[in-house]
Amino acid sequence: MFRLIGPDGRTYDSATPGILGGHRRLKGYGRLDCPSALRWLARGHYARHRVFFADESAAIAAGYRPCARCLPQRYAEWKRDPAGFGAS
Repeated sequence: MFRLIGPDGRTYDSATPGILGGHRRLKGYGRLDCPSALRWLARGHYARHRVFFADESAAIAAGYRPCARCLPQRYAEWKRDPAGFGAS
């Protein structure tokens, strides 16, 4: 069983793993192979704040923003219009 964050920001159990990871306190999400997240995890940080999402729409609905490092285009879109990001 996997613990994911839903669109409402609450955790739930899932039979399938999430495809995106995030940081609960920083409210950012990105790819599971994100170089920045992997570097922090290797240093022993970040793991206790790590969350997972089934998809990008769940991450956005839960109030998370894209990672500037592994999702630069999505981050640029969010940066231009944070309030309207993901509305379409």
